[in-house]
Amino acid sequence: MSTRNIGLRKPKRATIDWAEVRARMDAARAAGERAWTPGADETKRILRERALALAAEAGGTQILADSIEVVEFLLAHERYAVEACHVREVYPLENLTPLPCTPAFVLGIVNLRGEIVSVIDVRKFFDLPQTGLPDLNKVIVLESANMAFGILADAILGVRRIPLAEIQPSLPTLTGIREKYLKGITPERTVVLDAGKLLADEEIVVQEQMGA
Repeated sequence: MSTRNIGLRKPKRATIDWAEVRARMDAARAAGERAWTPGADETKRILRERALALAAEAGGTQILADSIEVVEFLLAHERYAVEACHVREVYPLENLTPLPCTPAFVLGIVNLRGEIVSVIDVRKFFDLPQTGLPDLNKVIVLESANMAFGILADAILGVRRIPLAEIQPSLPTLTGIREKYLKGITPERTVVLDAGKLLADEEIVVQEQMGA
């Protein structure tokens, strides 16, 4: 029995047509660019969404412009507020020293890290009824470039924004000089003090510096 060796022919290597490859790649890239290019309707939709987003941002800015941020606090079961931009810090009421020959609303002075700050009771300053038993355990320190003093608080209720449209221009129970230190009152009966005007009146408080 004879055997034959059967040889395997090597396949011919195909010739690459580089011109055709480049043509196909260019066609694919062009198709991709067409796929990502929005048509007229899609362009209008995108522009409309952008316009709405910009309007929303503008509305947010308008809301900030039409409201004030306040620190709200409780004093003898009454709610008060001062603009947060005038509040330097909230400090526990400790070692209050009474001062003779001062107005009744000036309860005394405290030493805050070497700085002597007077403390006033806004109820007495505005001639409001002295109702309830206050805890008087907090001092809200208000500050401007030329003045600093503290106002009493029983508790800090938090920080929030109040729309200016909700603030009534005056408090019906107050008249005369005290009224000018008020921004008004909210529907929730929060008395909003004008801290800027209070800080601008140097006759309200007694302030001295004390060496550390």
